[in-house]
Amino acid sequence: MSGPAAGTADAATTTDVVCLGESMVTFLPSQPGRLADVPSFGRGIGGAESNVACALAAAGHRAAWVGRVGADGFGDHLVETIASYGVDTSAVRRDPVRPTGIYFRTATDRGTDTHEVAYYRAGSAASAMSPDNVPYADLLAGRVLHLSGITAALSADCLALLRDLTAPRPGRPLVSFDVNHRPRLWRGGDADASVLLELARRADLVFVGEDEAEEAWGIVGAEAIRAALPEPAVVVVKRGSAGATVFASGLRPGPRSSNAGAAENAGAESAAGETESAADTVTLVPALRVDVVAAVGAGDAFAAGFLSATLRGLPVRERVRHGHLMAAAVLTVPGDLTDPPARDHADRLAALDDDAWGRLRLGPGWTAADRASEEVRTP
Repeated sequence: MSGPAAGTADAATTTDVVCLGESMVTFLPSQPGRLADVPSFGRGIGGAESNVACALAAAGHRAAWVGRVGADGFGDHLVETIASYGVDTSAVRRDPVRPTGIYFRTATDRGTDTHEVAYYRAGSAASAMSPDNVPYADLLAGRVLHLSGITAALSADCLALLRDLTAPRPGRPLVSFDVNHRPRLWRGGDADASVLLELARRADLVFVGEDEAEEAWGIVGAEAIRAALPEPAVVVVKRGSAGATVFASGLRPGPRSSNAGAAENAGAESAAGETESAADTVTLVPALRVDVVAAVGAGDAFAAGFLSATLRGLPVRERVRHGHLMAAAVLTVPGDLTDPPARDHADRLAALDDDAWGRLRLGPGWTAADRASEEVRTP
């Protein structure tokens, strides 16, 4: 273990989730079109891990974001904006030499050929994070530590940090890992695939898209993904419009001695869509129909919704449904972040029977509705 040992969490921790990663200032286009043609941009923020922290804080959880930004105006904007969601940013470090990362993107869906992203993050303050300069006491102080594969791609020091944080250690919080495969951030050929697989296998809870597992690892299908990730207590396979499949052998947020074993037997939960395998409860939850405004930030919002329901001890099906609902909130606004639905509102929707869930269609403004019936519309 290369980092300080003083960061071991205890049972009296007050933070629910600590998120580590790079956040950048995002420039959003004023109109559709190529970056070369867009006349102006609006300023926002973007970062997978800070997105999760903001969504969790907006949903009423005690969330912290740990990162590194430049001693510049963009760094000020990031820290102030993230803190405005109720996120604890006290452990964010300022780099006196390196700048805060920024990026520009087009308005089209990230999955289309016309989508463009121009990153200006090489040599950023966040890329200098390492086991020697991050506050371990803050990182390990929560019930859950949320990480992503994006951080591992930023630099060799960032990869060393993630390897250290995912290593078994006494009192380790539950480690949540979103694979977040971003091929353009990696320069090592097949190295990125093996690194992401290594980190995912050391986590307790893994989020991975079916498409990115095929792209990174050549693995096709949810069952094959679980076979490649046997160690995590829970593997959430996101399957786009088909929904999500969860393989769960157990999961309870809190200090743990290692990532082996499980304190909570998810197999004892009973919910529609669950089946038993030799070691897992397998739960398939269909996705919602959503009138998409912008397909950005949905994966981060899904992770936040799932983590929120996990912290509340809800059954697996409800965890996935809360993930879908949080994602739907972001999909129906232009940016990466938005206020989630009120908790009682989301709970009512998550508790719908399968037929009613299948009839939901959510569009812009749905999170402000007071009654579940207001969201049920015919196609």
